[in-house]
Amino acid sequence: MKTEIRRNAAQRIRSGERLFPEVLGYEDTVFPQLENALLAGHDIIFLGERGQAKTRMIRSLVDLLDEWMPIVEGSEINDDPYAPVSAHARNLVDEMGSDTPIAWVHRSVRFGEKLATPDTSIADLIGEVDPIKVAEGRYLSDELTLHYGLVPRTNRGIFAINELPDLAERIQVGLLNVLEERDVQIRGYKVRLPLDVLLVASANPEDYTNRGRLITPLKDRFGSQVRTHYPLDVETEVAIVEQEAQPFEADGVTVRVPDHMIEVVAMLSQLARQSAHISQRSGVSVRLSVANHEVMVANAARRSLAAGDDEVVPRVCDLEALPASTAGKVEIESLEEGRDGQILDHLVRSAILEVFRDRVTPQQLTAVVEQLEGSDPVETGEDIASADYLGLLESVPALRAPVTELVGAEPTPGEVASAVELILEGLHLSKRLNKDAVGGRAQYRSR
Repeated sequence: MKTEIRRNAAQRIRSGERLFPEVLGYEDTVFPQLENALLAGHDIIFLGERGQAKTRMIRSLVDLLDEWMPIVEGSEINDDPYAPVSAHARNLVDEMGSDTPIAWVHRSVRFGEKLATPDTSIADLIGEVDPIKVAEGRYLSDELTLHYGLVPRTNRGIFAINELPDLAERIQVGLLNVLEERDVQIRGYKVRLPLDVLLVASANPEDYTNRGRLITPLKDRFGSQVRTHYPLDVETEVAIVEQEAQPFEADGVTVRVPDHMIEVVAMLSQLARQSAHISQRSGVSVRLSVANHEVMVANAARRSLAAGDDEVVPRVCDLEALPASTAGKVEIESLEEGRDGQILDHLVRSAILEVFRDRVTPQQLTAVVEQLEGSDPVETGEDIASADYLGLLESVPALRAPVTELVGAEPTPGEVASAVELILEGLHLSKRLNKDAVGGRAQYRSR
């Protein structure tokens, strides 16, 4: 098994092909450790907080197996025709020799997975006596009375255990032989099954979970521990959101999401991972960015559909929907009750300000502020049509330069509205404009 994976991994590395093309942001950190572990033939434990692609990487290991593998036909544990392990396969090979029937299994079925729960038993993982087979007339001493568990059934394959610390300690002991001696023992049977299994597990850092712990002998038997992490920069977070978010589709509707709006969503997650008000022990999953992006687009779609507009472009007013999708994915630490909403609103405003400062050249903003002085307040909100923002460019010509910087030289009305709202909100958050917000509307005016 491990030789097979090593050979296939080595071929991919030599050809420059990525081992995990769907996982982003680990090229210089996690992947080198993981490639070392695979080339070394180690059992692996992934250690990291939720939403760090641990399970995705584990399932992607299947692609490093040969596409097809021969087994003894009818074998429950993928017996090698040249080295049968189970009583069924041994008897069949002894009886038929080179005429033993062969079946071919695809690599997709050479993967077993178990979510560790406190009620997981040895019977689930290793096996148990099958009372039906005993009732059929077999003796208890007959190996054929055994019902194999998940680990033996994944022989010559990859077996994964997610959230390993949640497994009861007495059950963890049952995995010791699998990892070191490469065998299993079932009940009181003197049955030795020399299994060929790559065991991969995932766990949260010890300082995160109080639900359980890894026993030291089991942790010692994993050859490599690979530490995962969250995206280290906004660009990686944006790329993950674009890859993972479900696209919004509806008849007669065109969805355009400006880069600056995706960045606000990604920046929100980055700031949450640095916030003293958010529990860092439980982590801030990348799923937060994906969910926020989907909710932002959904709010923009709801607003556009209600207005009879065929173009859906998220803008700042749509970010008011983000606290609802954020609250369930982070744990807020606050000394005062009822401050959750304020903390989330502050994160959203901070994300807007960071993106505004990063994407808009400051020198272009002085003329905007000057032209707004003495003029009527500028109104924005959900019920303001995108076309109305085009008129604002006529009355405040200085807005054209920063709008072009954000959405290009030939933007659609929706993109103009999105850019204008970011500019006005950014000027307000940087204390260069005043803002009066009532209901779903906001008015911006000079200070």
